[in-house]
Amino acid sequence: MKRLIALFVIIAFPLRAEVDITPVTSPSGLEAWLVEERSIPFIALELVFAGGANIEADEQAGAVSLMTSLLNEGAGDMDAQAFAARTEELAARLRFDSGRDTVTVSARFLTEDAEAVINHLRLALTEPRFDDDAIERVRRQMLASLRREALDPNTLAARSFARAAFDGHPYARETNGTPETVAALDRSALQTAHQGAIARDRVFIGAAGDIDAEQLGSLIDRLFDGIPEESAPLPEPVSFQAKPGLEIVPFDGPQSVVAFGHAGIPRDDDDFLAAFVVNQIFGGGRFGTRLMRNLREERGLTYGVGSFLSAGLLGHSYQGRVSTDNANVETVIELLREEWARMASDGITDAERERIVTYLTGAYPLRFDGNSSIASIMASMQYQGFDIDYVNRRNDMVRALTLEELNAAAARLFDPEALFFVVVGQPVGLN
Repeated sequence: MKRLIALFVIIAFPLRAEVDITPVTSPSGLEAWLVEERSIPFIALELVFAGGANIEADEQAGAVSLMTSLLNEGAGDMDAQAFAARTEELAARLRFDSGRDTVTVSARFLTEDAEAVINHLRLALTEPRFDDDAIERVRRQMLASLRREALDPNTLAARSFARAAFDGHPYARETNGTPETVAALDRSALQTAHQGAIARDRVFIGAAGDIDAEQLGSLIDRLFDGIPEESAPLPEPVSFQAKPGLEIVPFDGPQSVVAFGHAGIPRDDDDFLAAFVVNQIFGGGRFGTRLMRNLREERGLTYGVGSFLSAGLLGHSYQGRVSTDNANVETVIELLREEWARMASDGITDAERERIVTYLTGAYPLRFDGNSSIASIMASMQYQGFDIDYVNRRNDMVRALTLEELNAAAARLFDPEALFFVVVGQPVGLN
């Protein structure tokens, strides 16, 4: 019961406007960012390995995803059941995830069990078993998920958009593979994915909680003992390739899903923060944006519409999603073009700037609501290339953006003549 109470009480981690981040270099040279919080005997550790599904060969698509899902299915001399029992005995929470650009490892544990948990996690990262029964069980789960996704118009729209935008590049294929590639994956393919995705050279480490810099350096060196030095090579970056126009993917149902967009800007671009702020006004996925007011509140054409900057490791785009009745698709596309053109030519108003600055600067500190969130943010910041003081300067940077700077970014970002649309459904009046 004591362990459960300790794990539960982390929810009460105080919000802070200022975050004191300590850079850590381990004796072996690994770098990490640490936020100490000694009030609760709890530690959160986050690892981000850059690369993800990008390292796979086309014929082995899904290998990194399947491999990652098997990391808690047995390691060393422990099979899946024994590994799970040991994790529970330590009152630890271990999570392994993968995506297009990354593999992430999250560990949450009590201070008193830190060394034991690190040894346990190290086994998962260095000696995964990939037992045949575990492979087949997790493979079946992945195949069932892929079958469900094949019936989801939102997934189909995203996939079709990616294929057109990044044709011939790993960004164009499904992160979790296809039923054919997943069915063909064997233990050798998983071992190759493991060796290529988890290594020291492209890892970013964040930690928060009841630990100091010296202790953290020692723990991460122990964790990385035996992990390869170099990851598999990454493919070359890719430019947005989809030409302006429309692609229709037939799909039965009363509604269509529309994916739309064009080239974006990279995260390290000087205009990225301004573009982010402008997008929050335009279509940032909440009530009160221009797209929500125009398409939902004023015309009732959709329940939801949003846009987002997709700044990946190897490529970038500016995209949006909306669903609407088949009879309304043509109207919705026309309105999207009009709003795109209005933003490009007129930009935003000073009243819009003031409202979004108030919202963004007020919401930002709420992200730092516990050790787990903070450790994740620390690793993510490094992966994205932010400097160590970014979290403490970010709100001031948002406030400092002038109307002229925001509108210059809007004029650069929005290109109505370049818009590409994918419609998944049975749209009326479109060819």
